[in-house]
Amino acid sequence: MTNEFVEFVKDQMAPLGGIVSRRMFSGAGLYHDGVIFALILRDTLYFKVDDGNRAAYEAEGLSPFSYQVKGRTVEIGSYRRVPERLFDDADEMVDWARAAVAAGRRAEAKKKKTARLRRGTARGGAEILPKGRRAR
Repeated sequence: MTNEFVEFVKDQMAPLGGIVSRRMFSGAGLYHDGVIFALILRDTLYFKVDDGNRAAYEAEGLSPFSYQVKGRTVEIGSYRRVPERLFDDADEMVDWARAAVAAGRRAEAKKKKTARLRRGTARGGAEILPKGRRAR
């Protein structure tokens, strides 16, 4: 991953405002308002994907991010390569980035909800009780 490519991608997404890159693994993560929405690995851009935007990637024939480890392929379905054509259309790139940010926000919200359930507390801090059990 080159710093030049990271800066190029950030420039393309400038209309979103507040894009921050952080080094991770052998690449970088891109964040908007603290939410990760993209990865850059080996000078390739991958956007966050979920049920809200997956169909667009499938229509383009783009498969999930994958890598090799110990002779096997590991697939990360929540990230997909960005279509090359978007690098020539800044407006469409920003549209796809917005959808990736939305996917990132949904993933964060889901993580927070799961964490609350694990802790056994509701949003307001009230204890979550098993069905049929009442608070004392």
